[in-house]
Amino acid sequence: MNKSELKKLLKPLIKECIKEVIFEDGVLSGIVSEVNRGLRPAALVETQQPQPKAQEQNFAKMRQKSLQEQKQKVNEYKKQLLDAIGSEAYNGVNLFEGTSPMTSAGPKPGEAPIPGGALAGIAPSDSGVDIANLFGTVGSNWKAHMEADK
Repeated sequence: MNKSELKKLLKPLIKECIKEVIFEDGVLSGIVSEVNRGLRPAALVETQQPQPKAQEQNFAKMRQKSLQEQKQKVNEYKKQLLDAIGSEAYNGVNLFEGTSPMTSAGPKPGEAPIPGGALAGIAPSDSGVDIANLFGTVGSNWKAHMEADK
């Protein structure tokens, strides 16, 4: 028996078996009901998560405290430099009055320019990007998101 003869015998048998399973066993009705459920529009419900105000206030306080600490360190350093020079050296004139830290020191005279780092050219007083609401509404559910990856 060759391939074509076998195909002639088996094709009607397989067709009959498939029809029997689909129509008599109820497989087709299950498929149709699943498709029907998928086509129905689901009711959309919008819920808003309350924004964590306490966390935002915490970040603002931490930023403020950090800025105060930085200013205090700069003022202490200026005072140390003035003490090292001596108050009589410039007739008691504060050499650092009205100054602010340099954004970059730059190369020494005669040297080739050195490419800066990631924050080259950014002022030290620049507060940068506010990331207080980086995770938005998922911030309060972060633990659930981390467990979903496992």
